[in-house]
Amino acid sequence: MDRVSSFDEPLKKLLGGATAKVMAEHLDLHTVGDLLHHYPRRYEERGKLTALADLPLDEHVTVVAQVADARILMFNNGRGKRLEVTLTDGSGRLQLVFFGHGVHKPHKELLPGRQAMFAGKVSVFNRKMQLAHPTYQLLDASDADEATEAVDAFAGRLLPIYPACKQLDSWRIAKAVDAVLPSAQDAVDPLPASLREGRGFTPLPEALLKVHRPQTKADIEDAKARLKWDEAFVLQVALARRRYADTQLPAVARRPVEGGLLDAFDAKLPFTLTEGQEKVSKEIFDDLATEHPMHRLLQGEVGSGKTMVALRAMLTAVDAGGQAAMLAPTEVLAQQHHRSITEMMGELAEGGLLGGSEQGTKVVLLTGSMGAAARRQALLDLVTGEAGIVIGTHALIEDKVQFHDLGLVVVDEQHRFGVEQRDALRSKGKQPPHLLVMTATPIPRTVAMTVFGDLETSVLDQLPAGRSPIASHVVPAKDKPHFLARAWERVREEVENGHQAYVVCPRIGDEAEEDGKGAKKAKAKKLAPDEDPEKRPPLAVLEVADELRKGALAGLSVEVLHGRMHPDEKDDVMRRFAAGDVDVLVATTVIEVGVNVPNATAMVIMDADRFGVSQLHQLRGRVGRGSAPGLCLLVSEAHEASPARARLSAVAATLDGFELSRIDLEQRREGDVLGQAQSGVRSSLRMLTVIDDEEVIAAAREEAVAIVAADPELEHLPELRTVLAALLDKEREEYLDKG
Repeated sequence: MDRVSSFDEPLKKLLGGATAKVMAEHLDLHTVGDLLHHYPRRYEERGKLTALADLPLDEHVTVVAQVADARILMFNNGRGKRLEVTLTDGSGRLQLVFFGHGVHKPHKELLPGRQAMFAGKVSVFNRKMQLAHPTYQLLDASDADEATEAVDAFAGRLLPIYPACKQLDSWRIAKAVDAVLPSAQDAVDPLPASLREGRGFTPLPEALLKVHRPQTKADIEDAKARLKWDEAFVLQVALARRRYADTQLPAVARRPVEGGLLDAFDAKLPFTLTEGQEKVSKEIFDDLATEHPMHRLLQGEVGSGKTMVALRAMLTAVDAGGQAAMLAPTEVLAQQHHRSITEMMGELAEGGLLGGSEQGTKVVLLTGSMGAAARRQALLDLVTGEAGIVIGTHALIEDKVQFHDLGLVVVDEQHRFGVEQRDALRSKGKQPPHLLVMTATPIPRTVAMTVFGDLETSVLDQLPAGRSPIASHVVPAKDKPHFLARAWERVREEVENGHQAYVVCPRIGDEAEEDGKGAKKAKAKKLAPDEDPEKRPPLAVLEVADELRKGALAGLSVEVLHGRMHPDEKDDVMRRFAAGDVDVLVATTVIEVGVNVPNATAMVIMDADRFGVSQLHQLRGRVGRGSAPGLCLLVSEAHEASPARARLSAVAATLDGFELSRIDLEQRREGDVLGQAQSGVRSSLRMLTVIDDEEVIAAAREEAVAIVAADPELEHLPELRTVLAALLDKEREEYLDKG
């Protein structure tokens, strides 16, 4: 086969249309380069040839032996089939076992007297050594040379196992890789020679050969070290160039004004800011005072006072003659921000109104469901500059919305917004406005460096005075049913002491719930004693509320809240709960973000193992918001030794969101975390794992920053430019531009 001279060669030229089509549709592999960067997920060890007398337990071995005996045995009243094969090689005997549908082929082929090679992991069953479901290759006894060659090729090899799909299994992918492997010689090396030599990396073509066809385990380690570096480095160069380009953009410096709105606001605060709030505010004020746009990520624990920090930044922008816009992901949250900001500002939020302060400004709300007259007035206040602060949903992004002079954009809960939406709002400034992005989901430093690498990061990790500690406990409902009974008693006790409680369930319930394919889900039923809790539908709000009203919480006022209720109905329930007229609110995760009822002290999360770690942390943040201590009970039927229970114990053991987000990431890997935030760039992370490779990412970032500072256009590094262009095709480049 001719050697392909380029990584851009379409796969269909080399592999034939059918295989190339499956690769494109199911594995997103289109070119030779794509396939060469489709790395093995793991490697099967066939082990060196081992005599049957010397078999080590729990290790991968390869043996050459003769079949002495083969028989099919029935079990489970004739419903199950097992093939047992006894081998001998003159030194000892070994049993093989095959189950189920896997018995047909070996039963036909492994006849007494046949010689074959077998590879598998040695285990013990009934005090006998055995290999379960080994791979094997029959040997032709008539041709001794061929048999020796086959033995050499089969034993002792590291077999790559590729990420595959139903239509294309790993061994066919391996054959396709063989066809394109010669092209590895044409790999464009993105690392500058000085960096490659300084860190002692394997050349890229060699790394690609070693990762696909390793001779030894050291080959695999060598290749991985090199390929991880490439991914981290190229991504960090892309982000470093974004940051550099941002410093070249013009922006209006927004400096605090003495005796202005911010000073008046600070003077009327009934409490002092925490050290963390002071420190982060200073970082933001320093950025606002520069003549290029701020790009800052503000992450802080649930209730750490991010809104206060953001508001002080917004007041600074208004003092400096500009306007500030806050973008919230839902109407409920936009209304809540508007309410709490106008309350905090008091008469300072009534600029131009009778009784308003001289220094004040107007604070307006803009959402999709506002009446026409209120909306018209809000739009007018924005275009004339009458309103210094606007809080809204994506309704702020619409074409009709014009600003007098937009100076600062604050985005709340970044992960709920597409980059395009952020960009549309930023384009409303005469010059690029400053940008502050807030998130209450703590992100480990490396993820922040990779996903939000174009943003400088500030962290609020102190809770303001007045927030109470939250005690968290796992309630093992299956092993210890009396613990669940005690949980409901605790809820009653909280209510008797004048407090309120939440009960959270994973689904809404009722027969109308469809599973997406039109089939109705079965109602949650009581489990049989030996049934696996994973097998039943998750517990539902409507059913749990019903049971509690009749049983454990009879006599208390129990209401439900979920996403399928009419907005007015939701509003009404929430208002009555906030006013203290409802004792217990049984809800879905609609309460996860932004709900603030200081009198609610207890939360019971049903089927807690069905939620993610960060979701549990967010939910738990709804209690302990007042002066009374909070209680969070995580109810689960998962087995004690299961990963789900380990996850819950981790949540119960710490209130530190950053620690929990690390645990979460270790369990989920970064696919979910990077999500849309990485767009195209994400697909370039094939070898790098954000949580395990912190040192690599940090070192690559340092090198990238130094290289971009010295040569922003990469004029002296044409290979790096080529690789970047391939990574950041048009769509991805635009995505980063907007980010």
